[in-house]
Amino acid sequence: MSMSSQEFSGFIRVKGASEHNLKAVNLSIPRDALVVFTGISGSGKSSLAFGTLYAEAQRRYLDSVSPYARRLFNQMPVPKVEQIEGLPPAVALQQQRGAVSTRSSVGSVTTISNLLRMLYSRAGDYPDGQSIIYAEGFSPNTPEGACPHCHGLGRVYEVTERSMVPDDTLTIRERAVAAWPAAWQGQNQRDILTTLGYDIDVPWKDLPQKTRDWILFTEEQPVVPVYANRSREEVKQAISRKLTPDYMGTFTSVQRYVMQTFATTQSPLMKKRVAQYMLSSECKVCGGKRLKKESLAIKFAGLDIAEMARLSLEGMADLFSSFLHRKRKSSLKDTSPEKILVADRIVEDVLNRLQVILDLGLGYLTLERSTPTLSPGELQRLRLAAQVYSNLFGVVYVLDEPSAGLHPADTEALLRILDRLKAAGNSLFVVEHEPEVIQHADWIVDVGPAAGESGGQVLYSGPLEGLEKVESSVTKKYIFEDFSFPNHKRQPTDWLKLEGITRNNLHQLSVDIPLGVFTCVTGVSGSGKSSLVSQVLVELVSNALGTSMPVAPEVEDENPLEKITIETLGGTITEGIESIKRIIVVDQKPIGRTPRSNLATYTGVFDNIRKLFAATPTAKARKYDAGRFSFNVAKGRCPHCEGEGSVMVELLFLPSVYSPCPTCQGKRYNPETLEVKYNHKDIAQVLALSVDEAYAFFKNDKAVAQPLGVIRDVGLGYLRLGQPATELSGGEAQRIKLATELQRQQQGNTLYILDEPTTGLHPADVEKLMVQLQKLVEAGNTVIVIEHDMSVAAASDYVIDMGPGAGNQGGKVVAQGPPGSISKNTESRTAPYLLHYIQK
Repeated sequence: MSMSSQEFSGFIRVKGASEHNLKAVNLSIPRDALVVFTGISGSGKSSLAFGTLYAEAQRRYLDSVSPYARRLFNQMPVPKVEQIEGLPPAVALQQQRGAVSTRSSVGSVTTISNLLRMLYSRAGDYPDGQSIIYAEGFSPNTPEGACPHCHGLGRVYEVTERSMVPDDTLTIRERAVAAWPAAWQGQNQRDILTTLGYDIDVPWKDLPQKTRDWILFTEEQPVVPVYANRSREEVKQAISRKLTPDYMGTFTSVQRYVMQTFATTQSPLMKKRVAQYMLSSECKVCGGKRLKKESLAIKFAGLDIAEMARLSLEGMADLFSSFLHRKRKSSLKDTSPEKILVADRIVEDVLNRLQVILDLGLGYLTLERSTPTLSPGELQRLRLAAQVYSNLFGVVYVLDEPSAGLHPADTEALLRILDRLKAAGNSLFVVEHEPEVIQHADWIVDVGPAAGESGGQVLYSGPLEGLEKVESSVTKKYIFEDFSFPNHKRQPTDWLKLEGITRNNLHQLSVDIPLGVFTCVTGVSGSGKSSLVSQVLVELVSNALGTSMPVAPEVEDENPLEKITIETLGGTITEGIESIKRIIVVDQKPIGRTPRSNLATYTGVFDNIRKLFAATPTAKARKYDAGRFSFNVAKGRCPHCEGEGSVMVELLFLPSVYSPCPTCQGKRYNPETLEVKYNHKDIAQVLALSVDEAYAFFKNDKAVAQPLGVIRDVGLGYLRLGQPATELSGGEAQRIKLATELQRQQQGNTLYILDEPTTGLHPADVEKLMVQLQKLVEAGNTVIVIEHDMSVAAASDYVIDMGPGAGNQGGKVVAQGPPGSISKNTESRTAPYLLHYIQK
């Protein structure tokens, strides 16, 4: 349903928006409506929704608060726009890219944890004679609630001789004490031991136990003269002759060093280094529940608060609704009217909040689950659920692909939630590619026509039906025409058989995976797709081939000891492994953590470009080699910013800001290097080209043009060669990895695994991606994708549908076979949506 423009309560008018690639855009969009921004990846829709509208709403809000509060926010850049009228305050729910804190959990994001603490404090069953505990006494992150033994972590950490000295056949000089710091500090401790009269040249195992214990565990910190790098004899003589020492050194036992460093260091790397010498075990006092025993003594419906937080949200909703229906008399010992009233109120509130989360298909989560273990789509939906309850109105919600990671069955629930927020008097601006969401919109803003420099214009702004007449729109074909990808209908060349898979919600699962074809693994969110494919399958095949597992990058703020590791408890390959030679996982993890990593360096194109520059007459005359043209090497880069291109400006009392380096104007190189030109462009100008432009520029040089062609083929022609890795989305990083793979010589018999490769892709880009993936299969490889996009599932050779539900209700293979046969399966929640695409 879409409203006619008379029914809108007012319009937001944008004039002259020029953020990123936007070309002085003028635009009017209705308030109190669901407005969807569409356009191919890189067309500029996010620059308009987030870079302009949201950024300006934020800035206005901050201008209205006190100057003191404003200082606490980052210096917000003013969006490049002439004028915006009628813009209400905005809340952005972006896909989180980057670090999230481990201290944050499902319970804290949804605020249900706070309500539970109140419930236990005011309406819990207290043991006789125990005084009331206030709500904060039920949080492991407060001194009032934390178990005193493990300080609220639920685990205790200790060091043992075994953990600190992994190889006891080494001598102290040979670094038997692995836990001591590596460089000078470790040397310092070894020299101090020599002064103290210990022999650091006998194997550790031959030292007396008393000596070993003292070195490892003493609390003493003697200060002694140090004579660096001398033998025990030389040191003895120096002491007896009272020679002036090199310096005075303080001894620190290994345990003290490890524990102190872990507790006090600000560096995640140091923390990670010492954590490997510590052993963790469940705290005996609280049994891993993180709270003090007084708080755990209080029960509600027979459970303590930690047990309650371990229930799935679905299980909790069942418990609470049966509590309300049985009229509680039986469940509360003390049935004072006040207690019943409090219990009723809070339980009802929690149930209402849970209902929204269950509607969004997230009933399989638990309150205690930490946010870094959630997918970006799960986290965004949780934050959306919390917003439904914040009772704000007159606000603009700016959402970034809320349907990402959602099965079509869950997308329907998402639309109901968006309608609720709209009905409460809010405006919704949604950047989205999913046809179902686009068709639900009241107003469409289509940005394009293409990506990067060729995008940045508003092709259409108005109710959905008007889009059909817009000639230049790439989006319209996928909304109004019966479109489907070509289906190859290949037969498997062999089968990989897995048995006894046990991990997360998979219990003793057996599954046969077809080889030599394109397989799509489907199922609602939380049904076990990633556990099966991205974890167990990757682990089993990697182990069988003897290759190492791809490692996840660190979460910045993560305590290395608090990592929640989910283990694969079972699973074997019974046959078919001989048909696989390599395994490649193309995931969405960043291709680099710093601005020094970019598309050109990651794909290796940059090496060839630098060789071309080094081969020019000017470079040869000056004896410049290819290294001269790297912004990471001292001889070529700008000395001021060391090749970063920007410098950090420290402002008194204010957060520091980055500004382009005043010496090189952000070009990253020194002036001499920039004097060398290839086809009239210097190296900085080449890095500023988009992949499309560079493809044309280097068309005569096959070594550069060919890889750039592949990057264009996966739909990334709009990215700049020098675009820092930190600015790329997960989907972009995934497609760069795919392009890098596609450039390699195909040997066949490789297993490619992709988890939701269409996330963040316009259907036109999905089409490009499918051509490339099908090419891999044609070359004799196996491709397995986890996917919610039904047009992809319909075009695959084989579908494995997981489910039937999520969490405990999932973890089984509901159906498997060619897409046509799955679409008729009555048990499968995927079938009806798949059928729609097969009939097209």
